[in-house]
Amino acid sequence: MRQAYRWTVLPGMCLLALCALAACGGGGSSGGGSSTGSTTTAHNFAAGGPNVVPISVNAGPADPSDQTFNIPLVTVTVCEPGTTSCATINDVLVDTGSYGLRLMASALAGQSVTLAPMADPNDSANAISECLPFADGYSWGEVASAIVTIGGETSSGAVPVQVINDSSSPSPAAPSTCTSDGISLNSVGAFDANGVLGIGPFVQDCGSGCATSATNVYYTCTSANSCSETTLPLEDQVANPVARFPTDNNGVIVQLASISAAGAATGTGYLVFGIGTESNNGLGNATVLTTDNEGNFTTMFDGQTLGSSFIDSGSNGLYFPDSSLALCGQTVPANEFYCPSSTASLSATNQGEDGTSSSVPFQIANLSNLLNDNNGSHYAFDDAGGPAETIAQFGAYFDWGLPFFYGRTTFFAIDGASAGGISGPFYAY
Repeated sequence: MRQAYRWTVLPGMCLLALCALAACGGGGSSGGGSSTGSTTTAHNFAAGGPNVVPISVNAGPADPSDQTFNIPLVTVTVCEPGTTSCATINDVLVDTGSYGLRLMASALAGQSVTLAPMADPNDSANAISECLPFADGYSWGEVASAIVTIGGETSSGAVPVQVINDSSSPSPAAPSTCTSDGISLNSVGAFDANGVLGIGPFVQDCGSGCATSATNVYYTCTSANSCSETTLPLEDQVANPVARFPTDNNGVIVQLASISAAGAATGTGYLVFGIGTESNNGLGNATVLTTDNEGNFTTMFDGQTLGSSFIDSGSNGLYFPDSSLALCGQTVPANEFYCPSSTASLSATNQGEDGTSSSVPFQIANLSNLLNDNNGSHYAFDDAGGPAETIAQFGAYFDWGLPFFYGRTTFFAIDGASAGGISGPFYAY
């Protein structure tokens, strides 16, 4: 273990800018009332279909001496637009807390595809690079265009993607206005994956703010590898590839099988495209949590109102404030995970913008014991958690990471799209 992973895009300028793209603030209503637990609607994704892709939670491509856990992985294919030159990339992290496809340059190397850097639409002699701030650091690399295929779904045109430059000496190098966002995540080891598939409830990773103002997200880089901040039109920004599918493009579903309290060597499940667009992806009686214009809802826990909460498959634990739970010792990062003397049985209530609420019971085990008892052979845990990291511009939050997904069918509706008769963005389970 190295650190907790919270691959949610930082809030503020980027996500707030998305509101100009469509009606924000949760869209339609699912009605009042409350529910307890997850949906009882049956979904048999094992039958497959063009909109169903297997998810595996396993060791992935990480260095065996530096493993983590709860990393959901899928396979993605990218092709050069207008050609038959394609590359299939395994072990791409499924992240409902970010937006856009990001691939390590090393994963593309040696394959019969070249994703050329995007020319700056304001100066064709320059190329566009991106610095995307995550809660744990930043990713830096050139923006390129690719035809994206996941399972049986293929984008209807070229999708802007980020090629993360994971060489020891990236060229162009990330400017200081980018590196000030924290540590570099430009490596397979940093993500424990060959890339990130950001399929959260928004379309672009920045939005109208980056289209109208030069920020520290998009950069124009000269042939001399000198980079400066720039604006970038919406259509050229790194985009959630699901929104570019010709069908099944209004959201996604993530379903993971239940695992035991002791964990499992691997976790299994499905990524499903579309909500209410096929016979296999209806909302059924799932509880819908409408969100604010940053994709957040409210969690009430232990007398606290955590108004910036979210559901994020890219976080490997449940992260929330609880001073009564002991932190771990030296066997795992002391300040990043909880290690109670005995497993704690807890409960929280999630509430959407329209007042609909849902009670969620959960457990937090001693992570040190979980890891030691399994001798490093287990990579899936449904009871791992830690304290919520303080993020100044975020506010109080509960990060419902991957442990939330085990034994559930969870829906993510894209901003402005109608899904099951309700306008996104919303979560449902």
